[in-house]
Amino acid sequence: MPELPEVETVCRGLASRLEGRRLVRLELRRPNMRFPFPVGLTGLVEGRVVTTIKRRAKYILMMLDDGGVLIAHLGMSGRMTIGPAATLELEPHDHVVFETEDGTAVRFNDARRFGFLDYCRASDLATHKLFVDIGPEPLGNEFSGPVLAAKLKGKMSPIKAALLDQKTVAGLGNIYVSEALYWAGIAPTRMAGTVQGESADTLVASIRQVLLNAIAAGGSSLRDYVQATGELGYFQHQWAVYGKEGEPCPDCTCKIGIERIVQSNRSTFYCARRQQ
Repeated sequence: MPELPEVETVCRGLASRLEGRRLVRLELRRPNMRFPFPVGLTGLVEGRVVTTIKRRAKYILMMLDDGGVLIAHLGMSGRMTIGPAATLELEPHDHVVFETEDGTAVRFNDARRFGFLDYCRASDLATHKLFVDIGPEPLGNEFSGPVLAAKLKGKMSPIKAALLDQKTVAGLGNIYVSEALYWAGIAPTRMAGTVQGESADTLVASIRQVLLNAIAAGGSSLRDYVQATGELGYFQHQWAVYGKEGEPCPDCTCKIGIERIVQSNRSTFYCARRQQ
């Protein structure tokens, strides 16, 4: 599933071509994706100007000039790519097509159809069921060591699981949690409630740095993810531990190398010597 850096990269690509443009056509090529499309969605979107495109957690928010918000989630295999409408050749899994007044087309392609579109008013966004319980943005000013420590206090679950909980912090997924814990020197099996004080400060700094590095590299391309331009992301070439079981640790002198364990049915990669 695309995580925060991938969604942020897509948002930036879409913003460069859609902000300030009027959406003249919305084609829904099937009645649903993961969920049915909102009733009357075409009429709510067509003719509206996209004022801002931003991200909240792993969601793309298209803010419209009448106060409406189009919410998109890429699911497991979704991608949004930009191209000229005049030469658009639709593919079998292009389920949604946006077209702007200047001839730009955006295709929402999703082979597995776990992605979706929703709509609400901007005034209702904070209380929308998708966002009401989501934690702080890890790149925002509201996220700090003390804030994370307070979220983790008393939690008996492993720190890896706690960070994947979107109520703790928004947008993190399996790849970037493994990477951040490695650079913070914190074992993924450590009880979340024990990550306090300096440890929480260090972890927050590591989370931020890993995410910023990933965004700068255009995200990580594993199977389906591409940037809005159609280009691959390149951060997978900078991974320290993820997917590298048995390989030497990049910042450690241990002889065991990177190990893999399974937590909550997901692979975790870490260094048992470096991470305590």
